[in-house]
Amino acid sequence: MLPYVYRVTKYDPADRDERGVYIGAQESVSDHGPVEAAYLEAVGAFAEDTGVRQLSIREPQVAPGFVHFGLEPAVEGGGLAGFFPPDLTGFYDGALMPVPVGLELVRAMLRDSGVWCRLEVEDAFAVHVGWDQYVYVGSNAPCEAAVARTRELGLFPEPVDVSPYEAVFDEPGEQRPADDAFWARVRRCVAMREAAILEEMHVDNASRWHRLGDGSLEAVRARLVPRARLAIWPDLSTDVAAVLAGLPDEGLVEFVWEGQDGRITSTVADETQFTALAAQLSGARAAAVLPVYVDERSPLFTAVLPDSDGVLRARWRTEPTPSDRDWAFLKTLRRGQTVTGIVTKIASFGVTFVDIGGFTAMINIPELSWRPINHPSDVVAVGQQITAEILDVDMVRERVPLSLKALQEDPMPQIAQQVGRIVTGEVTKLVPFGAFVRIEDRKDGFEGLVHNTELAEPPVDRPEDAVQVGDRIIVKIIDVDPTRRRIALSHTQAHGPRAQENRGV
Repeated sequence: MLPYVYRVTKYDPADRDERGVYIGAQESVSDHGPVEAAYLEAVGAFAEDTGVRQLSIREPQVAPGFVHFGLEPAVEGGGLAGFFPPDLTGFYDGALMPVPVGLELVRAMLRDSGVWCRLEVEDAFAVHVGWDQYVYVGSNAPCEAAVARTRELGLFPEPVDVSPYEAVFDEPGEQRPADDAFWARVRRCVAMREAAILEEMHVDNASRWHRLGDGSLEAVRARLVPRARLAIWPDLSTDVAAVLAGLPDEGLVEFVWEGQDGRITSTVADETQFTALAAQLSGARAAAVLPVYVDERSPLFTAVLPDSDGVLRARWRTEPTPSDRDWAFLKTLRRGQTVTGIVTKIASFGVTFVDIGGFTAMINIPELSWRPINHPSDVVAVGQQITAEILDVDMVRERVPLSLKALQEDPMPQIAQQVGRIVTGEVTKLVPFGAFVRIEDRKDGFEGLVHNTELAEPPVDRPEDAVQVGDRIIVKIIDVDPTRRRIALSHTQAHGPRAQENRGV
């Protein structure tokens, strides 16, 4: 916040009532003449006193189609003809311009010509044009000469604590940058046919629309305006008649449609314009009707373009979607972190879903226990609170796999120390090449394989020729591979000369 801020107006403070409301004879619109020129010269004097040669556009706006900023009619191109192209190319957040061009922007804003922005030099200077010809100039210097010159011009510079148009962005949540992870997610959603349209909000109240497809993403990125706000949407509906049939009885909506030439256009309209727009859309390839109010819109996810150096300097925000809120939460997580959550669902395919603070993480069966289990319900139950370790944070797929067993001691090394031991166990399963035997007296006990060659003397071709499921047999642990988690057993070796002295249960 700048230490010296002045409210510069044509309104004499002596002509204000006890509430501070101006009651004098000055009009609240520009005279397009000497008073307007005085404003521009005053702003130029403040810039000169501060040592400013260039100004930066911040948070540019254009008047939306259904409302205007002030009392004067809008001018095509925002009144900036000769300084910007008619489509206002170059009028974007962060764009630099010499002070004389900045003064023409001030003129356009004084005339309410259809554009608005803050003009600033970071930590040094700011110009904000408000309603009814109120101009706020801030500086890091007292600008005594500029204050005197402003008075000579017939204007009134009044010191104030802060401009009411100071940029304040206190929305909750973290601003999401359109970084490599964002574009990787866009690419994945396009490939999965979940996303098809990119909305580029290049200035406030205006959007450009781009179709996303295989191979087109880089070309679209190259056309985006610096610091634009982006929203990713699913595809438009090809059933244009159904879209038009679903129009509300009244109120403002935004029409988005794709013409036969592939160009996507949008406009805001109310019920008085619906009939004309319906006729215009009748030949469209596809269309959608969206709410005009930000908190009612629901893109898949949003972001703001960082500068070329990767730093996010744009101050404006997009309304966070569920995906954006998930992204902000994922940014707080890291691999190896321990989290506590509640089991919310056990899927039929075996994945356990866990709420870890509003985000749903998952545990695959192999990560539930070091011991063999048949189903997640052998270990966890819906509603149970558990503590697990984060295995990964996938920002592209927005997935967080967890591990319950990572916080438990692996019992396999203890089994490995028992090579040579003789135990009695139950036959749990027969396979063509042998029989599995549980070597621990517990439901989730480890199982080892007795190969057909180790089941009987002489060796059998089929395990069922020697044992049946449910039989309890004596086996010897002959090998343990902790890495591959395999245990090799022998029934024949359990009956050797030293079998009795090594026998255990």
